[in-house]
Amino acid sequence: MEQTRTLVDPQLHAAVDSLPGSIRRVAMYHFGWQQADGTPSSARAGKAIRPALVLAAARALGGDPQRAVRAAVAVELAHNFTLLHDDVIDEDRTRRHRPTAWAVFGIPDAVIAGDAMLALAQRLLAEDTGPASARASARLSTCVIELCAGQQADCAFEERGPDEVSLDECLTMATAKTGALLGCACALGALYAGAGERAVGAMDGFGREAGLAFQLIDDLIGIWGDPAQTGKPVGADLVAHKKSLPVVAALTSGTPAAAELAALYRGPMNTPGEVSHAADAIDRAGGRDWAQICAADRMARAVHHLSRAVPDLAPAGDLLTLAEFVTRRTH
Repeated sequence: MEQTRTLVDPQLHAAVDSLPGSIRRVAMYHFGWQQADGTPSSARAGKAIRPALVLAAARALGGDPQRAVRAAVAVELAHNFTLLHDDVIDEDRTRRHRPTAWAVFGIPDAVIAGDAMLALAQRLLAEDTGPASARASARLSTCVIELCAGQQADCAFEERGPDEVSLDECLTMATAKTGALLGCACALGALYAGAGERAVGAMDGFGREAGLAFQLIDDLIGIWGDPAQTGKPVGADLVAHKKSLPVVAALTSGTPAAAELAALYRGPMNTPGEVSHAADAIDRAGGRDWAQICAADRMARAVHHLSRAVPDLAPAGDLLTLAEFVTRRTH
C-alpha cells in the first residue's frame, strides 16, 4: 500500500487540484492534506486498499502497473465520494481521528465535494487514450449504481424492526455496498493489463468476495474496535442501530441473547452500559464467531476466483497479501 501511495498520490493530488477552489478545499481537507483553514496537514491518509488492488491486479496478469495508475486514482476518488456521503448519511462526526468534512464545512459543501469527486473519477477514465478506457468507465458507472443501491438498502434496514431483516438480505446489501467497488478495482486492473473478459470477470469475483470479507471485518471493528485505532467512538454502529452483518447474524440466531439484543435495538442505546450489553449479546448469540468464520470462507472463495484468472498464483502475491491484510486488520 505504501508503494501504491508512491505511484498514485502525485496523480491523485493533481486531479484534486483541478477542482474549483471551494470544492478543492473540502476535498483537500477530507484527504488529510490540509487543515480546515487551508494550511498543510499531516493527518493520516486512508489505507489505499482499492487503488492497491487495481495495480496488483494489473501486475498479476502481466500488465504494467504504471499504465493502470489513472484507473487507480479514479477508483480512489469514487471511494472517497462514498465516504463523504456516508459520513453525512450516518451523521458521523469523526473519521481518521479528525472531524468529518460535513462537520467542518456543512452538509451541502460535503455532498457537493463528493459529487465532484465522482465526476472527476469518470473524467479521468474518459480522457484516457488507452484501449481500456471506455470499458473501464462503463464498469465504474455500473459499479457506482450498484453500491448506491447497497447504501440505500443499508439505510432502509434502519427503518425496519430488529426481526425484519434477513441474513441473506444483509449479505446482498454488503456485497453491493462494499464488494462491488473492490470487484471493480480488480476488474479495472485486469482491463488495463489487456486481459480477456474471462479473466476480468474472475478478477471482479475475487474483489467482490474479498470485499465481503472486508465488510465483515469492518463490522466487527465497528462493534469491538479500539477507538484509539479506528478514530471513531466505541460502539458507534450500535448507537446508530446499524443492522450490520454480525448484528443480523445474532438477531436471527433464535437464542435468548438474540431476544436481549432485539429489545435493545427497539429503544435508544445511548449509555456505555447499553452499548456494552448489546456487544455482549451479539457475542453470546454467535454473531462475532459467525462473522469471523464467514470472512475466512469468503476469502477462500476469493482465492478460487483468482485461480481462474491466474492459475499459477505466484504473480498474484500482492493480491494475496492484500487479501490477508483485509481479514487480519484491526482498524
